[in-house]
Amino acid sequence: MSNYLPISTANGGKMTEGCCTPTIDKTPQTVVALPKKVLPIIFIPGIMGTNLRLTSGQQRISERSNNIAWHPDSKTSSLGLVFVDASDRQSRLSPLTTEVDVYDPVKNPTGNPSETSEDRHDMGDIYVFLNADPLSPLLVNDLKTKVGGKTKEQKAMERGWGEIYFSSYQMILESCEKYLNRFTLGKFWRSVLDQSPSDFKAHNEPVLPPITEAECRKALSECFFPVHAMGYNWLQSNGVSGAKMAIRIRKLIQKYRSENYQCEKVIVVTHSMGGLVARALVHPEIGGLANEVLGVIHGAMPAVGAPAAYKRMRCGFEEGVTKMAIPPKVLGNYGYEVTAVLANAPGGLELLPSRAYGNNWLEIRQGTTLLKSLPERGDPYSEIYQIRGKWFSLLREEWINPANLPGRGFANTCNFLQEARIFHDSIHNTYHPCTYVHYSAEEDRPSWASVVWQFDVRSREKNWEDLAIDFDDAQGKFELRKVGEKTMYRHRASLGRSVGAGDQTVPLRSSEHQLWSKKPQGIFRQSGYEHQASYGDNNVIRATMYSLIRIIQTMKWGENG
Repeated sequence: MSNYLPISTANGGKMTEGCCTPTIDKTPQTVVALPKKVLPIIFIPGIMGTNLRLTSGQQRISERSNNIAWHPDSKTSSLGLVFVDASDRQSRLSPLTTEVDVYDPVKNPTGNPSETSEDRHDMGDIYVFLNADPLSPLLVNDLKTKVGGKTKEQKAMERGWGEIYFSSYQMILESCEKYLNRFTLGKFWRSVLDQSPSDFKAHNEPVLPPITEAECRKALSECFFPVHAMGYNWLQSNGVSGAKMAIRIRKLIQKYRSENYQCEKVIVVTHSMGGLVARALVHPEIGGLANEVLGVIHGAMPAVGAPAAYKRMRCGFEEGVTKMAIPPKVLGNYGYEVTAVLANAPGGLELLPSRAYGNNWLEIRQGTTLLKSLPERGDPYSEIYQIRGKWFSLLREEWINPANLPGRGFANTCNFLQEARIFHDSIHNTYHPCTYVHYSAEEDRPSWASVVWQFDVRSREKNWEDLAIDFDDAQGKFELRKVGEKTMYRHRASLGRSVGAGDQTVPLRSSEHQLWSKKPQGIFRQSGYEHQASYGDNNVIRATMYSLIRIIQTMKWGENG
């Protein structure tokens, strides 16, 4: 039987381990010697896809026994959010008092003396989706006799796999790890190689040729591809996250170089809001990392925002439809729960439709009659998000600061919205020169391409815009009354149904901006998956692996290669 033996480094050089067997045992051993070259794959998750912890100061104020702020893989932590009110949500999920919960087995920053960082980041058994052991020569259990040996899970933790929403992203992490680092022409690669990319829904602009087996073998033979996950504080601005991640990636490159590997660039794979972080990452005035990034793959990215963000701040999250969708009661079943968090979180506000999304995505109708559609002048910030005294505006001011924290409120949120406008405008045309994208164009998954308020068909009120909210269930139904009016009659309004193709969160209207920009080298317009579950879809995995090979083929190693 062949044995994949672990590789480590000693005194700045590469080292492999073997073991002696009795002379009667003629079974050959396989010793894995990794190439000198390394091209890391960096996976960046979507909003709420990174585990967050409270700062030490906030933990003391909150009098909590641990510092978990957000950990969707933990049922105990997730259920804890179900029963907290809007005030507690605002305090617990603040960009000022949270940080990425990174793996640190030395300092064990869990805020709980009885919990180690390894306990916190435990992913269970990796290689659940892909039944292969070893999955990769890079992630194997060390020999028990090795001093300081590590399990494959510990190695994955060091690569950040435990700092993100692992149960949602496990498939893509394991797929990249297996298919790039242990090539065999099995069922999966046969479904990708020598096949028309249209089989996994490649768009014909531009036309993508098939990848041959010979091309794939050559691309994967020159180096190895350790798969890393890098989270970010999704409550903070994506510009801030992009700048911080640039620093982190540069340190990773330097780490591999210090271990005597040739590491010059990385490849970035993103999901949802992580795409905005990546665009900030390569922006010359934000992250400035374009030269160190070989290519970028964007999956399910709200390229110019999504009206679902407006809808959820007013009406709460809709019910999840897959096992990978986080239950709405955790995220916020009511508008005031979501607003308490997102109105104070620059990152969340940057998911709102930008000016590039266009006009007329917010409608007020009375039956079949269109009363008004906004924005009218291409500025959703001043026409929708920051207006006061209108029942259809984004912000219910009494929902913004239930915790009564100093400096919070309408004016503070408007400042965040102005910063969001600047961020949106700055990355509007920013895409890495070697970019591939995939997204859902499914007609049967209505995705809030527009938001419609249905105004009372019985009403004859001419000044309907100036009515005040008298009752609001925070899930899409409310009643309006004239300010100071004593009559018992109340005008009703309710949220219309979701419309528009997409993945139930990001509408095709936003995703298609990538096609219209003519920036990507490859585009896959797909169907069959919900937003959060996209990387669990086989066609998404195939499109991602195709894109990775095409990006890897562009690598030109330096003179030391």
